[in-house]
Amino acid sequence: MDETKACVIGHITVKDADKWAEYRSRVPVTLAPWGAQLLLRGENAAVLGGSHRHQATVVILFPDLAAVNGWYASAAYQALVPLREQAADVDLISFEV
Repeated sequence: MDETKACVIGHITVKDADKWAEYRSRVPVTLAPWGAQLLLRGENAAVLGGSHRHQATVVILFPDLAAVNGWYASAAYQALVPLREQAADVDLISFEV
């Protein structure tokens, strides 16, 4: 039987490049305990339909939704949330895949 995996997609508009670089450098250590894998981190090339207010996107694959929720609620990640909020406007969305 296939297990349902989960993804977190973040849509990002950077407000402070230095703080954003610091945040990005500190996130991977928070992902490792949850078996997460960074799939995509990039700048938007074009909006092909509709509208999109952010300039960049990140996609992170997790083993399941429990891992997503555990990561997001973890003390390690929550300690980075104030830095994230100073550095960028970020919409984070989780999906089962």
